[in-house]
Amino acid sequence: MNFFTLLRLLLVFSSCSLFVDNGFVVVQALHKVYPELQSLENNGTEIKQLHRTGFHFQPYRHWMNDPNGPMYFKGIYHLFYQYNPEGAVWGNIVWAHSVSRDLINWKSLKPALSPSKPFDINGCWSGSATVLPGFKPVILYTGIDSQNRQVQNYAIPANLSDPLLTEWVKPDNNPIVEPGTEVNASAFRDPSTAWLSFNGHWKTIIGSRSEQTGMAYLYRSKDFLNWTKAEQPLHSVPNTGMWECPDFYPVAHFGRFGLDASVTGNWVKHVLKVSLDLTRYEYYTVGKYYPMADKYVPDNTSADGWSGLRYDYGNFYASKSFYDPMRKRRVLWGWANESDSVQDDVSKGWAGIQAIPRTVWLDPNGKQLLQWPVMELNRLRWKRVTMIHQKLVTGQNVEIKGITAAQADVEVIFNFSSLDKAEAFDPSWVDAQAVCSQLGSTAQGGVGPFGLLTLASENLEEFTPVFFRIFKAETNKHVVLMCSDARSSSLKDGLYKPTFAGFVDIDLSSKKLPLRSLIDHSVIESFGGGGKTCITSRVYPTKAVFEDAHLHVFNNGTEPITVEYLGAWSMRSACVN
Repeated sequence: MNFFTLLRLLLVFSSCSLFVDNGFVVVQALHKVYPELQSLENNGTEIKQLHRTGFHFQPYRHWMNDPNGPMYFKGIYHLFYQYNPEGAVWGNIVWAHSVSRDLINWKSLKPALSPSKPFDINGCWSGSATVLPGFKPVILYTGIDSQNRQVQNYAIPANLSDPLLTEWVKPDNNPIVEPGTEVNASAFRDPSTAWLSFNGHWKTIIGSRSEQTGMAYLYRSKDFLNWTKAEQPLHSVPNTGMWECPDFYPVAHFGRFGLDASVTGNWVKHVLKVSLDLTRYEYYTVGKYYPMADKYVPDNTSADGWSGLRYDYGNFYASKSFYDPMRKRRVLWGWANESDSVQDDVSKGWAGIQAIPRTVWLDPNGKQLLQWPVMELNRLRWKRVTMIHQKLVTGQNVEIKGITAAQADVEVIFNFSSLDKAEAFDPSWVDAQAVCSQLGSTAQGGVGPFGLLTLASENLEEFTPVFFRIFKAETNKHVVLMCSDARSSSLKDGLYKPTFAGFVDIDLSSKKLPLRSLIDHSVIESFGGGGKTCITSRVYPTKAVFEDAHLHVFNNGTEPITVEYLGAWSMRSACVN
C-alpha cells in the first residue's frame, strides 16, 4: 500500500462527524412509487432528529431498504444498500455504498451503481457480491431493462488497487442472465452470492415464482459470464408466492465459526432463506445440499413455508449474509423499515435503518440458527449499572436508573424457582403473534408475563414491553412465548403498532431465561434464549424520548421472578457519515 493510498484511508476513516449532508439512504422492497414526493428539491428538507437512531446504520437523509452484497475486502467491510437519493420514499433506486473497519462506524462513498444503460435503465435492484479467486470482487444485481424486464447483470471494480472500491464498471456485455420464455420476467430477481463447486462451476440462485409456487432458480457458469439455467430449481415450495432476496450458505454442525459459501461436506448443513413478497417477512430452513444434483432438501425439523423459522419475528426483511474471513464468522444484515406513515417519513426527511449486524451459527441441536450482535458493538458501551438477585413479585416493576434509557444495551437473566404455576397451553395456539395479542403483557398469568418495559414514559402512558410467558403443554413439556408488543409504545395515532412474537425452543431445566435488548430511540432489537428467538420492533414514542425515556423490569405473573443478573449500558453513538 503506497503512501497516498494510506493517506486516503486515514482521511476516510478518521472523520466522525455524525451527520454529513451527502450521506446516503437505502430503499424498500415494497415497490410503490410516490413521484409527487420525490424531487431533488427535497434535499433541502430539514432532517428531524426525533426518533433517529444513535448506533444503528442509517444514512443522513432519504430512503433506504435492502442491504446488498455486504462483503469484506482487503481489511475493509463494504455495505451496499438500496437507496433513493431524491426523497424519503421508495423510488429512483441506486446502490449506495459505505465502508467500515468494524461494522459499526461507517463512511459513505458515492453510489456504486446507478441506472444508466439499457440493461438497468429503469432500476438497479438487489443482488450480492462475490469475491473471485485472486481477490477480484464482482457484483451480481438485478437490472430493470428498457423493456421493464428483470435481468441479471454484473459490475466490477474500476481499480482493484483501490481498497475502497470507489468506482464500479458495468460492462456492455450485460445482461449475463435473461429470463427465458419459461420464466416470469417481472418476478426474477436478487441473485445470491455465488459459490464454486467441486467441478469448477460457479453457481448462484435467483428468486422467482411460477404462479404461487415460490422458487430459487439455479444457474451455473464456468467463467462467471456465461450462465446456464439448471433443469430444476434448487428448491421450490407451493403457495408461498414470490421469493425475494434468497440466501444460501453452509453452517458447521458444531461451533460458532462461519464458512465460505463454497464449503460442502458431511460436517456441514446448509441454510436456505427467502423473503416472502406476499407476507413481507422471511423464513428459513436448515437442510442438506446435494452438489452433484444441485438440490437442496430441508430437514423435517421445521415447517417449509409461511409458518417456518424466521431470523426475526418482527420488523426485519430483505436480509443478506456474508462470510467474514478476518474473524471466521458469518454476518447477517437485515432492513428494519419504518412503521409510521409515508407523510411522517417525508416530514422527518429519512426512512429505513439496518438492524445491527449479527453473527449467525447453527444451534447445537441442529434444528435452527442462533444469532447475536457482532462483538464490535460492545465497544460503544460506556456507562453501566447492574442489578443482582432482585426479586419481582406479582405486579411489581423496578426502574433501572443511571443510564440513558433511550440509547442502551441491556442483558438480563431471569430466574424462577418453580414451573408449577405455568398456565395450560392450548394446542391450537400455533400463531405466536396471535397468542401475544390475546394475552398481552398486563394480564396476570402464572409464570409470566415478565421482562423489560423499554422506552417507557415517566407515568407509563407509553412503553414497549419485551417479555416471556411460560406454558405447560399436554406432553408435560413447557412452551416459552417471547413477545415485543408495540401497542402501548406511543400516544400518537396513525402508527402501525403491532405485537410481534415467537416461540423459544429452550431447555428450562436450569430455570433461567436470558434476554438481551438493544434500545435505540425508535428501534428495539431483542434476543431471547441466547439468540434462539429474535424480535425487532420500530416504535415512535411522544413522551418517552431522549432523557425522558425510562427502563423497568417487571413481573405480572403469580410466580415470583428473580432478576439473577442485569447489566445495562448507555451506548455511545456510532459514526455514520
